[in-house]
Amino acid sequence: MPPHHGPARRHLESHKSSRTSWLRASVLGANDGILSTGALLLGVASAGASETQILLAGIAGLTAGAASMALGEYVSVSSQRDVEQVERRIEALEIEEDPEGELAELTGIYEARGLTPELASSVAQQLMEIDPLEAHLRDELGQTDMTLAKPLEAAVSSFFSFAVGAALPMAVAALAPAGIRGIAIAVATLVGLLALGALAARLGGANQGRGALRVGVGGAVALALTFAIGSLLGTSAL
Repeated sequence: MPPHHGPARRHLESHKSSRTSWLRASVLGANDGILSTGALLLGVASAGASETQILLAGIAGLTAGAASMALGEYVSVSSQRDVEQVERRIEALEIEEDPEGELAELTGIYEARGLTPELASSVAQQLMEIDPLEAHLRDELGQTDMTLAKPLEAAVSSFFSFAVGAALPMAVAALAPAGIRGIAIAVATLVGLLALGALAARLGGANQGRGALRVGVGGAVALALTFAIGSLLGTSAL
């Protein structure tokens, strides 16, 4: 008798694609929160503003930025969801009006992926009997439960991640001595951006060094630009 290996264990895999929706919105929100708020504070500080003026500018930037990010994400992702719903209705109508043609289309998709014509036809027929719409959405259009747009999730993620990101330069601006406040804000902002880039790359399964570098370089340019503008304008612009 063949050896008994016991009941088969379920093979569990951890795929990064399930994180796509909230990860993109969170990274974008946190990145914008750190950079826009840090650059704003640095620009105001370099213009010679007082601590109170700097913090007021930061609070205004945090509030407006978080709300703007949330609304922008909601509108953008809702538009994507609208397109997905239209595609779903069109596909359902095509299946209802021409089931044979849709069966042939699904068979052709499987043949193009390497199945023999006989096996492709058998798989397509079985899937059309089980759930033809989901089969076409998945294999023709690439729509799955993991890839569906989630507007509210994106909006909430963006709002809170922006606020958390903005809190870093805000805290430094509040705690750093006046003589080194600008330098402290710039350093904290860059460190935050580098850490965020590395973390996002790790969560997505990508190279952490490359993820940190691409965020850090852009952030350094933005900080240098706002510092230069603030220094040129000076307190006369406040």
